[in-house]
Amino acid sequence: MSAQLAGFRVGQRAETGNSYKIKQHLPWGAAVTRILHARLYRHTTVKAGPRCATFGSLSRVYAETMSFRLTWTRRLLPFAIAAALAAQPQVPAAKKHLLIIGEEKGYRHEAVSHAMATIEHLGRETGLWDTVIRTDTEILTKKKLEYNAKNLNDFDAVLFYTGGTLEMDEQQKADFISFIHEDGKGFIGIHSAAITFTNWPAYGEMIGGYYDEHPWAVFDAPILVEDAAFPGIGKWPKAFTLSDEIYQMKNYSRDNTRVLMRLDPSKLDLANPKVHRKDNDFAVTWAKMYGKGRVFYSTLGHVEANWDRPEMQAMMIEAIKWATHLVDADVTPRPFPGKQK
Repeated sequence: MSAQLAGFRVGQRAETGNSYKIKQHLPWGAAVTRILHARLYRHTTVKAGPRCATFGSLSRVYAETMSFRLTWTRRLLPFAIAAALAAQPQVPAAKKHLLIIGEEKGYRHEAVSHAMATIEHLGRETGLWDTVIRTDTEILTKKKLEYNAKNLNDFDAVLFYTGGTLEMDEQQKADFISFIHEDGKGFIGIHSAAITFTNWPAYGEMIGGYYDEHPWAVFDAPILVEDAAFPGIGKWPKAFTLSDEIYQMKNYSRDNTRVLMRLDPSKLDLANPKVHRKDNDFAVTWAKMYGKGRVFYSTLGHVEANWDRPEMQAMMIEAIKWATHLVDADVTPRPFPGKQK
């Protein structure tokens, strides 16, 4: 077709007597378009050397052209739609709201301030959550507080870097437990959160275990990653050493807890008189469900400098994302993989 249409001269017998010329080397589709735009009637002829094309032949050319274009339109339309959708501006997900409680009764951890500031900064940097930091427990309630004060209803998760028995009345305790268990909100416990409310069984059941000494104090802890598939945990090496204070846990069971990291017992001084566990199962970090809620705990975080480590920050980002339902993970409890002596 392209060869036949090249060099056409169209003559139109109309009142104006105008003629329409199609330049050589026009693409055949453009040539047909120019011919049709010439407003051809039954007297229109197209001359191509000794041959003469009638309007009927042009109609066939036009039909073939439209058929060709329709075929390729159908083939390319899905790609065009996909490209258009990809070009659409993505609406960012609504930010989550995180409450950090940094109150301690008893031993005061010097890392608390830097830990809270780091987590607040990570929320800003990632754009994933807004943070409210408090060093009191007034906000841990569902009842309406005065003026513009927030309460538990304004948050998606609560993070504790706490210690001792905090000041909460029975209604606050009930509100806090239901916030996680019934409302399906999140809880993240850091280090001494496991020495908090040691006389409140519901809290111990929720967090998954209580502090039972730190036999080796701050030491080069030999840590094994059990579940690198859990969000953020894979940022740590499979086996590594970290200077931190690792708690030994009591009232802790793998029957309801997914352990993510543990100490390597083959590299521990198990003759230490403060070692109480006989199963050599020293969990470092775990995740669990509590009713509808998601609970994450790590004994790491005593050493202030560890909050500047990329692995620590990545673990905390992903833990908060998981606790606030931004990502999912398998937290089915698993048995202790090590050899028990």
